[in-house]
Parts: sequence; structure tokens; C-alpha cells
Amino acid sequence: MARIELDGLAHAYGPRPQQPEDYALRPMTMTWQDGGAYALLGPSGCGKTTLLNIISGLVRPTQGRVLFDGRDVTELPTEARNIAQVFQFPVIYDTMNVHDNLAFPLRNRRIPETEVRRRVGQVAELLELTGDLKNRASGLSADMKQKISLGRGLVRKDVAAILFDEPLTVIDPHLKWQLRSKLKQIHHELKLSLIYVTHDQVEALTFADQVVLMYEGAVVQAGTPQALFEEPEHVFVGYFIGSPGMNLLPCTLAEGAAGLIQIGGASSAPVQLPVAAQHLERARDRGALTLGIRPEFLGCDNAPRPGAVPAVIERVDDLGNYKMATATLGGQTLRAKLPEDAAVVPGAGWLSFPPEKTKLYADSIIVR
Repeated sequence: MARIELDGLAHAYGPRPQQPEDYALRPMTMTWQDGGAYALLGPSGCGKTTLLNIISGLVRPTQGRVLFDGRDVTELPTEARNIAQVFQFPVIYDTMNVHDNLAFPLRNRRIPETEVRRRVGQVAELLELTGDLKNRASGLSADMKQKISLGRGLVRKDVAAILFDEPLTVIDPHLKWQLRSKLKQIHHELKLSLIYVTHDQVEALTFADQVVLMYEGAVVQAGTPQALFEEPEHVFVGYFIGSPGMNLLPCTLAEGAAGLIQIGGASSAPVQLPVAAQHLERARDRGALTLGIRPEFLGCDNAPRPGAVPAVIERVDDLGNYKMATATLGGQTLRAKLPEDAAVVPGAGWLSFPPEKTKLYADSIIVR
């Protein structure tokens, strides 16, 4: 396994990039620790696969370096980087049986056959392929073929890292959660360095110890799933993470009231924010302001509560194990995720903004 460092890394597919928008991957510097489980998360076209291919050596970056354990591998081809890569669609040998497919990466490196059998048996057991080892790969389903492809990536113990490029796309939905759990179990048992590319936040948040969220070629936040959920540093993080995403409301500083912001027109009640007055003054010069609060943290009731502001509850949807209230405040729409037994009905209501859970953003970046 290896510690992977990205030093001033950037990439553009066109010649002579000048502006940020010219880059498919904007300049970044970060370190991924040996043995970590990382997810590259973001929408299509944000640069996830480009970054993965730079790490693997399939793409040479326009600028910057890639280092494995302090060794510069930027100019090295893929085969010299000692990595394994699992692609979106299974890459296996249909003419071989399952055992020989799993054994191929080891036999190609002239590993003793006793060790090949031991390692194949271990990986087959982890992926529940033991009963299929003698079956020819050509007759298997797409799900089974992708499990073999995953196994080929996992079978080597000496790789610097294993890179997964949306490996569960072709897997039947009801099996996805099983394979995510298996990959997490394998990571904890074998202490492999795993980098997993996906556009699916559920896959990323359940698999990875650290999530790297990308947007328009840039890393907007990297951290634990909990940190991205509770402390989004960019409005895109709040929007992209969560179901539904964070309530994001344009706002302004309330005139003559230190530490308060105003949602909607002057007639709406200002909302108290946990931001020092000097921070708000700095935020004034940084661009447009946005209030952010997760539906899970927004209080919603028909009766007034201390510190709550009046609003209109437009609808309440019963979604089984919780209720979702939709409300309007100052001309803006918000959602509140409520307990299953919450006695909230449409009509006049009150919204509560817990100061520790309410965030303020200036020009899309959190104000601290």
C-alpha cells in the first residue's frame, strides 16, 4: 500500500489553459494516507475519472506531480505504478473459469501456485464466489462478472492502491448494498488503500472513511461523511449531500441588528445566526450571502416556540418512517424533516433555526 500525494496537480485537455474554466481538473494539493478508504464523489463531468486516471498513469497531468510514498511517479506508465484498477464494466476472460480469472494477476507475476490458490480462495470467500470457482466466466451474469472483476483487483497484496471507477453501475440494485458492505469489510480486514469513484452519495458515504467531493473540476471539500453532512464548507456540498439537500436561501444583513440576517423582504423576521458581527462585515464584501440549514435540523411546528419565526406550512408528506414538511418564509421555500409522530399540519406555522446548525455562506463559501 502507499501514501498518495497530489502536488499542485491540474489538467486541461485543450492547449495553453489560461482561465479556471479551461481546466478539466483545477489545481489541487492533497494527501491520501496509506491504507485509507477514499471516495471521489461528484456529478458527471466534474473531473473524478480524470483524477483517477492521472493517479493510475492513464493520463499525464498538464501540471503538478503524483507521488507514491514520496516517490515521483508522474512520468511512470501504469504498469510501473503497481496499482490495480476496476472499471465501470467488467474486464474478465470469458474463456477462463472463475478461479483462473482471479488467479491471472498473480500468475502473471509468477507467484508460487500454492500462494495463488490460497489467495484466490481467500478473495473468493470474501466475495461469496467459492461455489463458482469452476464455472466458466462466459456463462455468468453481469453481476457475477463484476464480482470477478472486483476480485481481480483485490487478489494482489502488494499493490500501492486499488482504484475503482464506478464499479457497481452494472450491478443489480438489490445487490449493491451487499457489495458495498463487502468492500468495507475487505478494507478493514486487509488494510488496502482504496480509491472509489462514484456519483452516488449513498455509495460514497457508506463505503469511504474520507469523501472527496468535486465540482466543476475542483475539490470543494474533503472529509468524513459526517463532516460533509454537518459542516458543508461550500453551498454545493450542502446541495449535493443529503436527501433532500440543504435548504439554501438568499439573504441579506439585517440593518441595525448586529449578528442578524434577513430572509426575503423587510417585513420578514430576521433569523439569529451563530456568526460574530465582524465576520458578517467581512462577508458583506465577499459577495452574495446564502443561509443554509439541513431539513433534519430545521424545526417546524404549528405552535410558536422561543426563537422561532412565523412561516406558512404548505404541505406535510408522510414518507413512512418520517414526515417532510414544506414551508415558505419570506417568499422562500424550505423543507423540514420531522419525526414520524410529529403532529404538524398545513397552515400557519413556526420555523426554528438552531444557531449551531445554521450556516452562512458568502460567495458560496462558508463564513466562520
